[in-house]
Amino acid sequence: MKIGILGCDAIRHELDMVTAGDQDVVYREYLEFGLHLHPVELRRVILEKIEDLPPEVDVLFLGYGHCQALRGLPSQVKVPLIMLEHEDCIAALMSTERYHREKNNGGITWFYPAGWAEKGMPGLVQMFHLDCMEHKGYEPEFFLRMLLEGFSRCLFIDTGIECVEQCRKNSEHLASDLGLRHESTTGSLDLIREAWDLVKAKGLELDRSRNEKVEGG
Repeated sequence: MKIGILGCDAIRHELDMVTAGDQDVVYREYLEFGLHLHPVELRRVILEKIEDLPPEVDVLFLGYGHCQALRGLPSQVKVPLIMLEHEDCIAALMSTERYHREKNNGGITWFYPAGWAEKGMPGLVQMFHLDCMEHKGYEPEFFLRMLLEGFSRCLFIDTGIECVEQCRKNSEHLASDLGLRHESTTGSLDLIREAWDLVKAKGLELDRSRNEKVEGG
């Protein structure tokens, strides 16, 4: 089997941890995580990437949740595709149940997975294009405070990636700068692993089907 991986840069580390060293992977690409802010554009870009996959890819692992625009995508493309069947990457790292519990735990929460926090404040400035008014004297943090007005908590999600301590520091720094209460929780790779197992199973199924056709003439 030949497997392709197309994922969100926000969970690149976690996807790499689950799939590292697998010799069946022949294609791997991660897209900027700011795309999820524009669901229509996200869907368009992903469909273009799928259309342009290397011809040897038998099955694609889409490292995205539904993200408002991708529900039902596996049934709408030609290549066999397995995705994270959760509302977004936060749910994929925490489970839907925990995600919704935390949403209602002590005010409005800014969920900050380690993969996002790796880039710290500059990453958010880039994602939301908050530096567009610097030439007029407005600091990006001014707009970020406006954007997160009403939030009371920053919840850092530790998934055990290699640079997790620096990510945690970036998260604490962001919370301090924005006047948010900082808390930390542990994420899990279990749901990503479950999806990856489905990818591998699909690849084996395709291999068996090809072998049966060859043997049957």
